[in-house]
Amino acid sequence: MRPSADERLRRWRLVLGGEPGAEGTGCTLAGQDAAMDGALAALYGGGRSGGKDRGAGLGASAPSVARWLGDIRTYFPSSVVQVMQRDAIERLGLATLLLEPEMLEAVEADVHLVGTLLSLNKAMPETTRETARAVVRKVVEDLEKRLATRTRATLTGALDRSARISRPRHRDIDWDRTIRANLKNYLPEYNTVVPERLIGYGRAARGVKKDVVLCIDQSGSMAASVVYASVFGAVLASMRSIATRLVVFDTAVVDLTDQLDDPVDVLFGTQLGGGTDINRALAHCQSQITRPADTVVVLISDLYEGGIRDEMLKRVAAMKASGVQFVALLALSDEGAPAYDREHAAALAALGAPAFACTPDLFPEVMAAAIERRPLPIPEA
Repeated sequence: MRPSADERLRRWRLVLGGEPGAEGTGCTLAGQDAAMDGALAALYGGGRSGGKDRGAGLGASAPSVARWLGDIRTYFPSSVVQVMQRDAIERLGLATLLLEPEMLEAVEADVHLVGTLLSLNKAMPETTRETARAVVRKVVEDLEKRLATRTRATLTGALDRSARISRPRHRDIDWDRTIRANLKNYLPEYNTVVPERLIGYGRAARGVKKDVVLCIDQSGSMAASVVYASVFGAVLASMRSIATRLVVFDTAVVDLTDQLDDPVDVLFGTQLGGGTDINRALAHCQSQITRPADTVVVLISDLYEGGIRDEMLKRVAAMKASGVQFVALLALSDEGAPAYDREHAAALAALGAPAFACTPDLFPEVMAAAIERRPLPIPEA
């Protein structure tokens, strides 16, 4: 149903802002509409037509900002609230106010807010730390509920299929691989292939079947990726058939594997921002590999290398040559690929490790493909 002419004018008035009659709408707001307009004006200024004059009315008072946060949660849906919070933090420099407990209790928690809190971690006073952990834990638990079941199911199936056996039962025969392996036994007179050697799916036995190393760039632009990767790391670590290692890096390398039972501890062990030394991080990961043919290394980075570029590429080539499945993700988030080093991405692709952005919903399929050593489901650009 199309909105009426009056409703269209009301919406334009809320979008454009300004005094009554602004931008020629001739529309005056009252009641809740006026309150909504006030909340928008406090963040974006009285005239929201895209100009540079964007005076804001939030001020620097934590109580006034907390009231504003309460207002926008009253008037707008959660998805809009999260966008407005992000704009307030980025445009008005309100990040430091998040160090106050009453502010944290008022915000709508999401992945981006967690990234902001992690960037403030070292400056966070003790009075705020527990509140911040509670906010982060709520987001992490919501993500785990959304992602864990499907991830475990997808990867358990991949592990079962990757356990190939040579004398399978009929229902476990992998006919595609069996036919390819026996093409030399094709009998044209019968138009058939004699399956001299059967290849089948095995059932993953107990014990570790695959080693997974998550190597995560913790530079500032990768904040959402760090959050999602930490959650997935905890999910993978909960699977007995997968030995999971989680490494974060900037110019230094920190191995957080011993904290994987709690992704909140992992996140507070990171330090967003700083430079990047991918080569050093991959050197550490490479040193931990004991079963190359059963190892998947996942590098999550925008590929802006501050270390030694040629050594980084040689290291990737060496891992692949030894049998490691190497996956390069430019981002692990819903936002798509950030700015990234295209030259390095092209160099990795030339080594057989194409770099691409991956959404959290696609990540289980990417890992399943890597475990089964089949082509990765790379999204179309």
